[in-house]
Amino acid sequence: MANNDAWTHTKRPLQVLALVVALGLGACAPVVLGGAAMGGMVAADRRTSGAQLEDEGIELRAVNRLNELLGERGHVNVTSFNRRVLITGEVPTEQDRQRVEQAVAQVENVRAVVNDLAVMPNSSLGQRSSDAWITGQVRAGIVDARDLSSSAFKVVTERGVVYLMGLVTQREAARVTDIARGVSGVTKVVRVFELISEEELRRLVPPPQPNPAAAAPASGG
Repeated sequence: MANNDAWTHTKRPLQVLALVVALGLGACAPVVLGGAAMGGMVAADRRTSGAQLEDEGIELRAVNRLNELLGERGHVNVTSFNRRVLITGEVPTEQDRQRVEQAVAQVENVRAVVNDLAVMPNSSLGQRSSDAWITGQVRAGIVDARDLSSSAFKVVTERGVVYLMGLVTQREAARVTDIARGVSGVTKVVRVFELISEEELRRLVPPPQPNPAAAAPASGG
């Protein structure tokens, strides 16, 4: 793992991505999907609808593959954004850590993997509850921020470390990092962003157009 607190990469050209068929999950899964629930607000996301579905498919295929690889050993979270996959959690050995990364990298459509798995015993239920609370507080802070779009970010927390993913500008990256650092219990913020310029943001999210009907004066009675 890098010594600094950020893996921030510049954006590659956006592509039209193929739709994928989501695979089913078994009832008992030690591996957890990351990000928002499937079928969420697709239109508000900065990724194409195809990219969003592709990320969901990547997460599902990776979970199935890791369930076969690890069984009940380890606690792994898989979060995909724009085909870049973040792996977090705990595994018992360094060999398991490497095997997990290799398995995820071989999943169809994955273009990059950020492996921040810890070699240690699984986190406790108390720790995971605390992490869920932190994630909720960070998301609430993003929603409250008038200069940020909550749909642009994915938030993952492991053992007090907050991971931030998204297709964002430098300004937005700095702003959301400050929000995360201000939440009680956060020990570190790791940025796994894909950066775009302000001009690219305006192309992706054009300003709302005025409604002529709303602007027209009401006729007199």
